[in-house]
Amino acid sequence: AVAFAQQYQYLIRHGEKPANGSQGLTAQGEERAECLTNVFGPASTYNIGYIMAETPKSNGDRTRPLETVTPLAEEPGLTVDISCDRDDPACVAAAVWAYQNQTGAGNVLICWEHAELTEIATSLRVADAPTYPSDDYNLIWTIIQGDFISTTSEDCPGLD
Repeated sequence: AVAFAQQYQYLIRHGEKPANGSQGLTAQGEERAECLTNVFGPASTYNIGYIMAETPKSNGDRTRPLETVTPLAEEPGLTVDISCDRDDPACVAAAVWAYQNQTGAGNVLICWEHAELTEIATSLRVADAPTYPSDDYNLIWTIIQGDFISTTSEDCPGLD
C-alpha cells in the first residue's frame, strides 16, 4: 500500500481591493501579493507545491485571486490552477484530491474571494467551517484531512 503524507490546505483571501469596486488590486493588495512570496515562498515552512485561484473573467472581473498569487508562483516556477469557477467549491475539492493523489509533493494554497472560502472549506470536509470576515485580508486558514486547525495572520509588514 502507498502511504500518502498528510498534506495541508491553506486558504487565503485575495489582496486588498479598491473601495469603489473597480477591478484589480490596490497598492496595498499588490504589496500583499509581494509579501506572500516571503510568507509562502520556498524559504518558508509552508512547502507549497500547488496553488489555486478562481477562474478570472475575460472582462477583467475576478482577477484579484490570480493577481495575488502570481508573484508567489513565479519564484518556484509553479503554474496557478485557475480551472475552477468562483462558485464551484466541489471543483476545488476535486482538484485538491487529484493533486494529492497524483504527486503527494507539497501543500496546497487556495486564494479565493472571501465569501466562498467557507464553502471551499466545507467541500474539503471541514465540519462547521468559519466565516471569513469581510474586513480582513490577512487570514490564513489551515486545514488537514478535513480538520480546521487554525486561523493565523500573514503578518505582512505595514499591512497587518
